[in-house]
This record gives sequence, structure tokens and C-alpha cells, in this order.
Amino acid sequence: MKKIGSDLLVIAIGAFAFALGINVFVIPHELGEGGVVGITIILYYLLQWPPGWSSLVINLALLAIGYRLLPKKTVAYTIVAVALHSLFLHVTEGWQVASHDLMVNAIFGGAMIGFGIGLIIRAEGTTAGTVIIARLMNKFWGWKISSALLVCDVLVAASSYFIIGAEKLMFTVIMLVVATKIIDLVTTGLNPQKSVMIISKQKDEIARQVNALMNRGVTVMSGQGYYTQNSVDILYIVVSKKELSLLKSIVKAADPEAFITIHHLQDVFGKGFVDLQKV
Repeated sequence: MKKIGSDLLVIAIGAFAFALGINVFVIPHELGEGGVVGITIILYYLLQWPPGWSSLVINLALLAIGYRLLPKKTVAYTIVAVALHSLFLHVTEGWQVASHDLMVNAIFGGAMIGFGIGLIIRAEGTTAGTVIIARLMNKFWGWKISSALLVCDVLVAASSYFIIGAEKLMFTVIMLVVATKIIDLVTTGLNPQKSVMIISKQKDEIARQVNALMNRGVTVMSGQGYYTQNSVDILYIVVSKKELSLLKSIVKAADPEAFITIHHLQDVFGKGFVDLQKV
């Protein structure tokens, strides 16, 4: 119950930030948006329909169509997120800041929207909308979800050109890029984990140093060189970003000719990282 309560609190904060970004930075300066939010903004510009109500109706309709594609927990959290987002859109209607610089508003609007959406995703919810459409496109047409989301957002944002014009559409694109970066930052954190694979003749010395100096586990995997057909052992290590410099120093000192690959990880669960029981 404590986990559910904390998740709902995070979703509420995220929904408020999302709504604040729309009402304070987007609508007053006639910028556009992608996805369902972009559609509600277009409807507001054309017909003066309140974004809160139109967002609620469209998102719930899409959720009803695609609810079977999402886990039950995600569906429940999504309903809460959509309802709170619509409520906060109504509550913050008319709020403004004393800035008429489109670049400033695009950057801060994108940051606020990205922060809100990122919190909702981090709490295992979604904002419904184009996420549902993307999952349907993935199921029936085999599209990648990320590609489908991009297509949906671009189509909606591009359609606002006829209402907001070319200049504000360009600022809208800047805002979408900022929002995407902030979503990544919120969902992965300021200190993302890295997976490192090392091929070295001094593997034992490297592994020993990693155990002793970094207190990190090392997994040894078997491989084979295609050209030489020789067997080779590969060290696999997961470290935080701040530990990466020390690991490079250890490898360099042991074997300057070692081969290293480094990969970004979004989530790591297990001993030394996030306890799986707390997820």
C-alpha cells in the first residue's frame, strides 16, 4: 500500500507539472504540441473547447480501445493520470508568467511537460493518447512503438502549422525536443548505469582489481574470435556512470591494449543496485 501511495503521489505531481506546462507556456503563446495534447490545443485554438474536457474524453476513448494492450496496474495508473491531468488543466486555466520570449517559453514549457510525463512514466503509468495508438500500430502493423509515437507526434504537430504558422511551429519542435530530453533524464536519472564488456589478456588482474577497488561483481562470458577462431573470455561488469572513470583506469593500467565496449542501461535491479523486491 505504501508503494501504491507513493506512486499515486508521483503521478499527481507529474500530472500537475504536465498541465502547468500546457497552460502557462504553450497556450498563452500559441505554441503547438504532439499527440493527444496537440489535438486538444488545436481544438482550443479553433473552437475554444476547454483542453481539460477534450483531453479527458479523447484519452479515455483511446484507453477503452487499447486497454487490453497494457498491464492492469498500468491501466489503473493511466486512468488516474488522465483524470488528474484533465483536472489540473481546468484548475490552472489562465495561469501565466511574465515572459513573451518564445524561445524561453518553448524551453521552459518543454522542460515542464517532459518533467511531468517523465514522473508519470517513472511511476509505471502512461498519459494514454498516442501511447495506445502506437501499441495498436505495433500489434497490427509491426511498427516499432518509438517510431509510431514519433509519427503520431509529428503528424499532429505539423497539422498545427495551418493555425500557428511556420515560426511558432519551429519553436514547437524545439519544445518537443526539450521535453523528450527531460523525459529521458527523469526516467533514467542523473546517474544512469553502464554495462561494460572487456576483452583482455589480463582479465584475471582486471577482475581482481574491480572486486577489490570497486566492490563490483564481474561475470566471465565465453566468446570466440571469428577471424582467428580462438576462444576468448569476456568480462561483463555493470557500474554507475561515476564509477566508469575508475574502471577505465584499472583496465588501462592492467592492459593498455584491452578492447572495451560501454553501453547505456535504463534500469538495473539486483544486489548493489535497486532491490527487485522494492519494485
